[in-house]
Amino acid sequence: PAKRQMINIEQLPFPTGLAAATTLRSLHNSKGEAGRQANALFGALGLGALITWLRDFDFSWTRNIPLSFMPKSSPIQNLFAFKWAPLSWLRLPRIQSTWGTHWISMGQYKGKTLRLDQLTMSFEGSLLFIAAGAIIGIRQTWSMLLGAFVNYMILAPHFLRAGDIEAPSFRKISSWSLWIGVPMLVTSGLLLFFMNWKTVVRAFSTIGTMFGGAKKTGPDDPMDRIEVPSSWFVMGYIVLGTAAIVLGNLLFHITWWMGLIAVLTTFLLVIVAARATGETDITPVGPLSKITQLTFGAIKPGDVSVNLMTANITAGAVAQAGDLLTDLKSGYLLGARPRQQFLAQFFGVVAGGLATVPIFFVLIPDASKLATEKWPAPAALVWRAVAELLSKGVGALHSSARWGIVIGGSLGIILPLLEMAFPKWKKFIPSPTGLGLAFTINGFNVIMMFLGALSALLLTKKWPKQAKEFIVPVSSGIIAGESLMGVAIALLTIAFP
Repeated sequence: PAKRQMINIEQLPFPTGLAAATTLRSLHNSKGEAGRQANALFGALGLGALITWLRDFDFSWTRNIPLSFMPKSSPIQNLFAFKWAPLSWLRLPRIQSTWGTHWISMGQYKGKTLRLDQLTMSFEGSLLFIAAGAIIGIRQTWSMLLGAFVNYMILAPHFLRAGDIEAPSFRKISSWSLWIGVPMLVTSGLLLFFMNWKTVVRAFSTIGTMFGGAKKTGPDDPMDRIEVPSSWFVMGYIVLGTAAIVLGNLLFHITWWMGLIAVLTTFLLVIVAARATGETDITPVGPLSKITQLTFGAIKPGDVSVNLMTANITAGAVAQAGDLLTDLKSGYLLGARPRQQFLAQFFGVVAGGLATVPIFFVLIPDASKLATEKWPAPAALVWRAVAELLSKGVGALHSSARWGIVIGGSLGIILPLLEMAFPKWKKFIPSPTGLGLAFTINGFNVIMMFLGALSALLLTKKWPKQAKEFIVPVSSGIIAGESLMGVAIALLTIAFP
């Protein structure tokens, strides 16, 4: 129903859906710019896959292969074992910045030199985050770099020596620093969301029109034969809403009436999110899920499981609604039949669930590995922090963390207000999203993203036409290549230990 109202009738832009439709049209043209972009994308995909293969796959087994025609210490053997100096850095998830500690000293910690790599401020042997930075843009990444510098090179060394942070590792530092970053993300997100109150009002005003206010050309509207019937939505909402309530009760001990509140509240919040996506291209998953967390923090204070999983109902529905409506916008512009597209999406959900759940447990069999340098999971840290705060209260935190909440929350309000007050100077004002996020992720990820964004900026200044044509497809290809090869290597490692 949201699709028919917001896409067919109101013609909301859904910018990403519009861009996707334009790209799809161009990719079917093998000549000119579209053909060059496609070639660049697949070439970058191969490069990303190759780098990941060389960096992460364990070639040590090749030393057991009887190569009688060459000595065991041959350059080929050393190349496979990554003992050859020019490629040795590829064997590391990141380049240890021990060279930096010779001229940049972070002082002493427990009688030893505090190295930059202990504070996660080093380089990563990967192009993935460079590519991500090229897409994200310079403002977000320089804001993240500023946050990482303040967090890992000023605050972390000081509070390590003060004893507020237990040890120089990502998990220990982030468990303290997220109390600065999370409030910044929450307050800025909620402020920006509620400042767009007109969007919220318009969103709720469309609920009635979705089910009865849509204009029809007559009793036999031809659109009814290709659109998804409202009865499908009603039946699906009842069946899946009931399933969410039952599973919430069985798995997480959420009482049925709390589950019902979560499901009904989610319906209203999804309408808000759908309109925000259509008008601004931003789906406010975090802020809307925080509304559910705050609601159940008041309904059942102290219960982390209920707080997290009711909000998860909201977050999952909001995120998927924004993505699916974006896809439906592309289909609408390209002339796809919405009923067929809906069925394709439905079977995609089934296939995705069957694939992603077991793959997650294959890649991360031990949940304790989350929130580490390899699997930082910054969004999960944010959710956990809010749930723990609502369950234990602020008094359970160290005094420095409580000050962090005040400072971070205040910056989350001040920075957006500065952006609105001085729009011409916006590019010089740190983004609260980027600044806050830097307190929840690794420093070396931030450094690589900034380098990617800086490279993209310089290329755009030097060769604007070529940069506009190739930066996005090349970056997308690298991200896809490294990601797919990473999954393949993980599966190969498990299949052939």
